[in-house]
Amino acid sequence: MPSAASGYFRRLGRRLTEDIDQLDAEELAETAEASGACRASECRRGDEATMLGRLRSVEACPKAAGASVQAEFFDGTDAITLVWIGRRRIPGIEPGRRILVRGRVGDRDGRKVIYNPYYELRGNS
Repeated sequence: MPSAASGYFRRLGRRLTEDIDQLDAEELAETAEASGACRASECRRGDEATMLGRLRSVEACPKAAGASVQAEFFDGTDAITLVWIGRRRIPGIEPGRRILVRGRVGDRDGRKVIYNPYYELRGNS
């Protein structure tokens, strides 16, 4: 039977040697699962989903007629594009920000997308 100390050192060794992005993805997925949120990897087109994760990138598309803000949302399992139509900027929607999003999953060019999602800003950690 392994001791608690050997488990601690095994986890510590893993944290020191594994890829930071992989560890971040695992931590995001664990946090999302603990909150009861859906996993992005399990969401399919047409599903109403609530997910917890982090914005990897945010881009404003300020074309006069078709203004929109697009963000890449990542929950540790998969990425989903979030699109707010008719907006040039949204306070608090910035790269690195943790958010809870809810909306209907769609498909755009073979990638998952949610248009005009409901969102709640969470802490940046």
